[in-house]
This record gives sequence, C-alpha cells and structure tokens, in this order.
Amino acid sequence: MSQSKSPRRRSRKVGLPPGTLIHTGEQKTDAPTITMITYDPQHHEARVLASLNDIPATLPAHGVTWINVDGLHQVEIIAAIGARFGVHPLVLEDIVNVGQRPKLEDYGDHLYLVLQMVTELQNNRLCTEQISLVISANVVLSFQEREGDIFDPVRERIKNGNGRLRTLGPDYLAYALMDTIVDHYFVLLERIDERAEQAEEAFTGRASTHPLQEIHALKRQLIVLRKAVWPLRDVVGGLERCASPLFQEVTRVYLRDVHDHAIRVIDTVETLRDLLAGLLDLYVSTLTNRLNEVMKVLTVIATIFIPLTVITGIYGMNFKYMPELEWRWGYPAVLLGMVAISVAMLLYFRKKKWF
Repeated sequence: MSQSKSPRRRSRKVGLPPGTLIHTGEQKTDAPTITMITYDPQHHEARVLASLNDIPATLPAHGVTWINVDGLHQVEIIAAIGARFGVHPLVLEDIVNVGQRPKLEDYGDHLYLVLQMVTELQNNRLCTEQISLVISANVVLSFQEREGDIFDPVRERIKNGNGRLRTLGPDYLAYALMDTIVDHYFVLLERIDERAEQAEEAFTGRASTHPLQEIHALKRQLIVLRKAVWPLRDVVGGLERCASPLFQEVTRVYLRDVHDHAIRVIDTVETLRDLLAGLLDLYVSTLTNRLNEVMKVLTVIATIFIPLTVITGIYGMNFKYMPELEWRWGYPAVLLGMVAISVAMLLYFRKKKWF
C-alpha cells in the first residue's frame, strides 16, 4: 500500500460510527482466499474454503482450528467471519484499517494481536504487511492483506507433527506465528548488514561509484524494521503479563524467548543505524579529503605560475627603452630563468611535504 494514498483512504472514515468497516489498503478485484487447518495430536486437515458456508457449524471441541484470510478488500467477508466467531466490531474495524502499529487488545473471550510482517521484494525494497490475529478458545483467526507469507514452516510443522504444535493449544500457534515473524527480521537484518559491508568496502576501496543511494536505501529499510519491531516488544511483554486464560503458563515461557529476540532485533537495528551514520560521515570526509587534494594541486600550480606571470607581464610591456629587448640571448635567458624558478619552487614544496 502506498503511503501517499493511505491518508486519503483513511479520510473516508471521518464521522462514521465506531466499528464501521472501511478498507484502507490496496484495492483489489479478486476474491480473498480462505484456508482452514484443523489439527490435534492424532489428526490434521488442511483445505481451501470455497465460501464461508464451508466452515463447519460446530468446530471440534478438542484441538485447534486455524482459519487464514488472504485479502481484506471485501469487508463483507470480514464482517461475516466476525459474526460467525463473535469478534468485537472494533477488532473488525482495525483488521480492515491497515497500517496499525503492533498492539495487543484483550476482549475477554478473545485476544486481538496486530503484527507487521516485513518481506523483501526483488528490487531490495522492504514491503510491510499487517497481520491480524484473533485468538479464542480452540480457534485462531489470521488476516493478511495479500497472498503469500512466511508461515510455511509453521504449516509444515503442523502437517508433520514436529514439535509441540499439535499437542498444545491456539496460544502456542499464535506464539509460533509471532516467532516466525520475529525470526524473519533477523534474515532481513543479515542482508542489510551484508549490503552495508559492501558499501563500506566501496568507500574504503575508492570505487568508481559511491553507494550513497544504497546507504540511504538501507537507512529507510532500517526505519521500516524499527517501526515494526519496536512496539512488538511491548506487545510480547503484555502477553507475558496478561491474565487472560487463553494463554497458558507453558506458552508464556516461550513468549520470553520471543521477547528476547525482539530486543536483539532492536539492538541490531540501532547498531546498523549507527554504522550507516558512520558511513555517511566517512563519505563526507572522503569527499572533503579529495577536494582538499585537488585544491592542494591547484594551489601549487597557481603558486608556481605567479612569478612566471610577473616576468611575462614585465616583458610584455611595450616600452621602447628596455635593455633586455636588444640582448641577443635575452629570450632564452628569460625562459631558463623561468624554468629555474619553477624547479626551485617545486623542490621547496616537496621539502615542505606540501604535495
């Protein structure tokens, strides 16, 4: 979603009652994709739903049901899902109102989480996508702006029965999704770090091109990551202290690990920001030093030509009575004198180490 269009789309909400569903993201025409995964320790089923009518009227009392919606532009589908699972209207409003900062809200029988999934496009640009999670008893609802995510490892763990996912409840599934998002931040930071090292080598190696645009692009990417992960630390901390029975004590232990990862991401982001700021200072210093070198050479040349200019100026005067004008060896003598002055000045500048 373009940041320039976002304020204009949000302006349509002005004056409307709370809970009014207005999609503020990218406008699409294709139908949203709804997938449902149901699992317990012995059973697993994943399918794509053709419509909301394919959702069973009664979900299994044991196990977990994960319903994922890719696409938020058809608000009537979001409203129908909210009515089916008793989601608060304010939650539905925040789901379709993309651009929310990561946050946690407790509505008693369900929790609402907002996360920012950051992915890298082919042109080295970062794309942020709002991920909304609604956690209730035995059900996790996830809402994404577009198809494609980074949750395939979680789906594989559910399918293969690896780890604790199949044995624990919806709170652990929510933890797994949060952990995947945070771990992907490290992948992006590693790539940013590699590109920053390449930019530093370009500076110190006197490359023919200065990666100034690359430095500014990396700084913008760090700003995106910082906006995504900084409030996430408070969200995870709030989940650890949350008294909701939807999060069991066994899951809170794993939340501490996510909280620690979030802090490490923040520290890495700040370190890289300092590194890039140092590279910009290095760039300015390099330009200044090169300008000084050029000015030094030009100054030496100009200084050498000052006495030569004086000599040529004197003998360029058209006075009739100038004794040297009638001297047979005057011209070569003046030239020899000018060369001698130039050489003497060059030797003097070299002795002073001025160039």
